[in-house]
Amino acid sequence: IQNQVRTGLARMERVVRERMTTQDVEAITPQTLINIRPVVASIKEFFGTSQLSQFMDQNNPLSGLTHKRRLSALGPGGLSRERAGFEVRDVHPSHYGRMCPIETPEGPNIGLIGSLASYGRVNAFGFIETPYRKVVDGRVTDEVDYVTADEE
Repeated sequence: IQNQVRTGLARMERVVRERMTTQDVEAITPQTLINIRPVVASIKEFFGTSQLSQFMDQNNPLSGLTHKRRLSALGPGGLSRERAGFEVRDVHPSHYGRMCPIETPEGPNIGLIGSLASYGRVNAFGFIETPYRKVVDGRVTDEVDYVTADEE
């Protein structure tokens, strides 16, 4: 969505620059210069046509929650069902505490669509973190640290 907003803002900038050159300097106001339609159109285009945008499953509250926690390796910049081999679809040790190894669809999407683990969370950089309790002098403390796979 960031790319779509960037594209919309670039289009809006171009329109503003064109209007600044054609209109009289004394008559220019922000309302006459700025038109937000290019930004709105690019955002609507993303939600209407992107592979990453889906209608939410709202059969019941639990299915809606499961849909929101779904992870996908498919789509733009990702894999395709045809190119994905067994290595990509298989459970990896770095999935521990981050992705549920059981909840994956059957059929061609097996291993490509997954779910966030119960206590997993996505940090500000988009990496999945899992909680670990700190061990000090061989004793488990109540302090919880969220760790990404590369920090493990």
